[in-house]
Amino acid sequence: MSQVKSRINRFLAIALVCLLIFYFTFNSSPNNTVATNDDLDNVKSKAAAKKPTKKVKATFVTLARNEDLYDLLGSIQSVEDRFNHKFNYDWVFLNDVQFSEEFIKETTKSVSGKTKYGVIPYDHWSTPIWINRKQAEEARMDMKKKDIIYGDSVSYRYMCRYESGFFYRHPLMDEYDYYWRVEPSVKFYCDVDYDVFQFMQDNDYEYGFTVALREYIETIPTLWDTTKKFLKEHPKYLAKDNSLEFISDDNGETYNLCHFWSNFEVAKLDFLRGKAYRSYFDALDKSGGFFYERWGDAPVHSIAAALFLNKDKLHFFDDIGYFHGPFTNCPLKEDVRIKGRCSCDPKEDFTFNPASCINQYYKFKGLKKPDELAVYGF
Repeated sequence: MSQVKSRINRFLAIALVCLLIFYFTFNSSPNNTVATNDDLDNVKSKAAAKKPTKKVKATFVTLARNEDLYDLLGSIQSVEDRFNHKFNYDWVFLNDVQFSEEFIKETTKSVSGKTKYGVIPYDHWSTPIWINRKQAEEARMDMKKKDIIYGDSVSYRYMCRYESGFFYRHPLMDEYDYYWRVEPSVKFYCDVDYDVFQFMQDNDYEYGFTVALREYIETIPTLWDTTKKFLKEHPKYLAKDNSLEFISDDNGETYNLCHFWSNFEVAKLDFLRGKAYRSYFDALDKSGGFFYERWGDAPVHSIAAALFLNKDKLHFFDDIGYFHGPFTNCPLKEDVRIKGRCSCDPKEDFTFNPASCINQYYKFKGLKKPDELAVYGF
C-alpha cells in the first residue's frame, strides 16, 4: 500500500513540475504583434509608429431624429465594421426632442463604445428673437420659387445653425477633445486600422476631411461680405499661415465657394471652442444670414478653418473610403485599397473631378497628385 502511495505522490509531483514549466514557458513568451505601416502612405507616421499610453478623449457625434434610426444604423454598422470595433470610442447622439426607446435600444446594441443621448436646448433649436420673422419667411418663399434645395425649410436652417455654433457646447461633449461627425445614409468603404483620433493628436491636426466641393451661391450671397467685415474688425484672428488660397482665387476679394463637406469631419474641439471661432459664429448669427439666406454649416466651418488655422492643421484623409450621396472618396492607390479591403470603385472617386475643390487644396498645399490619376482620373 505504501508503494502505491509513493508512486502516486511521485506522479503528482512530476505532473506539478510539468504544469509549472508549461505555465512559465507560455507566459514568458513575447506577445504576438502585428506590424504596422509607419508612414501610412507617407502621411500616417506618428499615429502608426507608437501605441498610445492613454486613449484619446474622443467621440463620434450624430445629430439625428427618431425617424432617422434605420438609415443611421447602416452608417453605424459601417463605422463599427471598418474602424470602431477595434477602438471602442463613444458615440453622442443629439436630437431636438427625446430619443425614443427604440432608437436608444437599437443604437446601443450597435455601438462598441458607450452611447450617450442628449436633447438640444430650445434656444439652440429655434428662431432667435433678433430675427425679423416676416423677412425670414419672405426669404424662404423666394428661395422656394427659385427651387433652391431646402430653400423653404425652417428645420434645415435650425440644423445648419446648430451644427455651426452649438453642437460642441452640449454638456455631453464637454469631456471630449476630438469628434468625428457621422450622418445617416453614409458608407465607409475601407478598413481603417490606425486610430484616427490618435493620428490627429500626434500630428497636431485640428480639422480633417474627405470631400470638398463648391457651395450653391444662392444660399450664401452675403456670407463672404459678412466674413470680411468680421476680419476687418478682428484682424488678430487671421492665422499667419492661413489657407486663404483654398477659399479665394483673388486674395480674399471674393469667395470661390470651396468648402469641406461637413457630413464627414474629424476635428479638434478646441478649434470650435476657441475665441476666434466663437466670435466668428456669434457675428454670423447676429447678422441673420442663417435665416434671411440659407447659410450652411459646411462653408461656415470651412471658412473658419481656412482663416483661423494654419494650413498645417488641415488634413485630407485620402485613405478613408467614404460615400455620402452622390459623392465618393475612393483611394486611387491600389496598395491602399488592398490594405484597406476597400469595396469602392476608384472610377467613381470624386476627389479630382473638375467640380471637386481637392484640386484647389492640392494646388495651394503644393501636393503631388497620385500617378493613378492617369488611369482613373479626369
